Amino acid sequence: MRRIFYGWKIVGTGATLQALQAALIGHAFGAYVAVLAADMGWSKTSLSGAAALQQMETALLGPLIGWAMDRYGPRRFIRAGVLLLGLGLVAMSRAQSLAGFYGAFAVIALGASLAGFFPLNVAIIHWFERKRARAISALSFGLAVGGMLVPLVAAAIDAFGWRRTALASGLLYLVLAVPLARVFRDRPADVGAVADGERTAPGADPAAARAGAREATRDFTWREAIATRAFWLLSLGHAFALFAVHAVLVHAIVHLRDSLGYPLAAAASVVTLVTVAQVGGIALGWAIGDRFDKRLLCAGCMLAHASGLALLAFAQNAAMVAAFALLHGVAWGLRGPFMQAIRADYFGPSSIGMILGLSFMVVLVGQVGGPMIPGLLADATGDYRAGFALLAALAGIGSVFFLLAKKPPRPARAPRDAA
Repeated sequence: MRRIFYGWKIVGTGATLQALQAALIGHAFGAYVAVLAADMGWSKTSLSGAAALQQMETALLGPLIGWAMDRYGPRRFIRAGVLLLGLGLVAMSRAQSLAGFYGAFAVIALGASLAGFFPLNVAIIHWFERKRARAISALSFGLAVGGMLVPLVAAAIDAFGWRRTALASGLLYLVLAVPLARVFRDRPADVGAVADGERTAPGADPAAARAGAREATRDFTWREAIATRAFWLLSLGHAFALFAVHAVLVHAIVHLRDSLGYPLAAAASVVTLVTVAQVGGIALGWAIGDRFDKRLLCAGCMLAHASGLALLAFAQNAAMVAAFALLHGVAWGLRGPFMQAIRADYFGPSSIGMILGLSFMVVLVGQVGGPMIPGLLADATGDYRAGFALLAALAGIGSVFFLLAKKPPRPARAPRDAA
């Protein structure tokens, strides 16, 4: 009986880490925002800044982390990151001031930078080629499962307070995530295999077998990648997508509670509906992601994001809220895994860490603007309608970037610098 390809074990482990991070702080941060604003007297803008800090840290460190992962592999960084993220949650439970809260969140952000979405995707890209979209879609199931658990975190905050919930979350994360991080290996050659699971014969050179299994085309160096039009268009499209995603993560629960009158637990359940729809989108991506043009699929998803945000902005009843959750969730689940897969398809895996890291400096615009725009407008106008309406328009513009981002031809010359 053939053994399971080790790459799928890495996918499963990565999905579990994603689920823990999403459930305990990523998707659940909106529940903390709703309570902290009242409990500590901090403004929505200042709390949005904490979420923006996490994204800024990831983007600013992205090129350095990407270069280091290309050179040394992602395994050691993931192991360090899980420790920092867990300790950051513990520190957040002790915060007495906004500065202390920001300090704890900076540690959480560094942990997420080293053991979150970016390094996990880099790890998987090296293990898969023909099944890359399927593998990254499977990784994204972890985010969706984590989102489904947000009501439990919200209920814990209601029952035990945000401090005890943050402390318990940090300790639980450390107990579960530290052993999981030990599963990671940097490349298939480490276990005598090649991408997608073809094993080498005894005594064969795994690197040579891997090279023979790939197309006879040359990967881009990071310098060659950033010289292409596709790099910038994909980066802008991704940035405009994250305007929508991060705004919903941070502010949807507060909007549903304060503007639409939902109790905290009911508002958190809408996030659960988003993630149920996200699972459907991920499953669809699993089925079609390696068969159809990812660029066109992403453009369609951006239009769905735009429609969902418009419904959320002007929701008058539960049906409109449910339609938002379905449109936004399916679009997120389908599009999200393609963001990394399409770059690996376009530029190859050799310098993908650095390429993604540089791209994330552009994506930072959406990561920071997503939480900040609705927070600022809510403080100025008294509700979130204007902020979500503006983000709906930006998502519509984002679809154009993906339509224009056609695959560049591979470099004809041998690269002189693979750094």
